Amino acid sequence: MFKLTVLPGDGIGPEVTAEAVKVLQLVAARHDLEFYVEEALMGGCAIDDCGQPLPAQTLELCRQSDAVLLGAIGGPKWDTTDPDKPRPEQGLLGLRKGLELFANIRPVKVYDALIEASTLRAEVVRGIDLLVVRELTGGLYFGASAREGDRAFDTMDYQAFEVERLIKVAFEMALKRRGRVHSVDKANVLESSRLWRETVIKVSVDYADVELIHQLVDNTAMQLIRNPGQFDVIATNNMFGDILSDESSMLSGSLGMLASASLGAQGPGLYEPIHGSAPDIAGQNKANPIATVLSVAMMFQYSFDLPEPALTIERAVDKVLADGHRTADIMSDGMKEVGTIEMGELIRAALD
Repeated sequence: MFKLTVLPGDGIGPEVTAEAVKVLQLVAARHDLEFYVEEALMGGCAIDDCGQPLPAQTLELCRQSDAVLLGAIGGPKWDTTDPDKPRPEQGLLGLRKGLELFANIRPVKVYDALIEASTLRAEVVRGIDLLVVRELTGGLYFGASAREGDRAFDTMDYQAFEVERLIKVAFEMALKRRGRVHSVDKANVLESSRLWRETVIKVSVDYADVELIHQLVDNTAMQLIRNPGQFDVIATNNMFGDILSDESSMLSGSLGMLASASLGAQGPGLYEPIHGSAPDIAGQNKANPIATVLSVAMMFQYSFDLPEPALTIERAVDKVLADGHRTADIMSDGMKEVGTIEMGELIRAALD
C-alpha cells in the first residue's frame, strides 16, 4: 500500500486536487495498486486555522508518506509585505526544505491539439518537449536576508555540493531524453554563477554522452521565445529556474497544463501544478485540473517507478484534448468548453 498526503491548499487547490485524486484512484484500481490518502492543511488555510503556513503535524505527515500532492496556495487575503506576518509561500519553502527536496522538475510539452492556444506561431512551438531542472533549496530564496531601515538585501549563496547534486539529476534525465543540457547561469557577473559553471564542468566529465551548453540567463529568456526547439534539459539555480520555468510554461498556452515534481535523494517527492491558487475563479468550476492530473502521472513515474500508469494518464489527457474538450483557459473557437468537474470526468472516461 502506498501512502499519499494531499495538501489541497487555497483557492482552486481543493477543486483540482479532488479531480486528480479521483484519477489516481481509478488508475490504481486498474493496476491492482492500493493507496491510503490523507489530507492536511498547508498555506493560507493553515494560517487561518493555526497561525502558521506549515503546521508541524503536516510536515510530519508528509515525511511519513510515500508521496505528497499539493494543489495551490496563497491569495490576496494573506498577501503582505510585513516581514513579521506569515505568508502561505513560507509553507511551501518550509516543506521543500523539510523534505530535503533539492530538484524541481518541470516538463513543458506542447500538445498538437493545443498549438493554437500558444501566443507564438505554430511553427515555433510545434513539437516542443523540454524539461526545466531547477535547484530548489539554495540560492537567493534561502540566503541571508534582512531589512535595515531603508536598505534591504537578499544573498545568493551556493555551495559546490548543491550544484553538483542538481546537475547530476539534469544529466541523468538528459541521458533518457535527447542528450542535451543547457546549464543556465550569469557567470559574466555573479561569483555564485562562476562556482556554478565550474562545478557543472567538473561533473560533465562523467557524462560524455551528454552535450553540455553554457548559456547566460538573459539569453536563455530570449531563446525560449525565439527558438524553444533547441532545448532538451535546462538546468539552473533557484531564482533563474523560477522565472524561466514560468516563461517556458507559456509556450503551451496555459499554466493550467503543466505539472511539476520536486525530488530529493530519498524520502517522498512533492507533486504539484505550477499554476497559482487563482482566487478569482475559485469555487466556480472553471479551473483546469489537467496540470494536477499530470502531476499524478509524474508521481507514478518518479516516486513509484511505475511508467505504465503514468503513460495511461498522459494518453487519456491526449485523447480528451484531441476530442476538442477545453476548460476556459485553453478554450478556442470550435472547441467544447467544460468545467473542472467535467474535465475530470472526461479524463477518467478516456482511461477506458
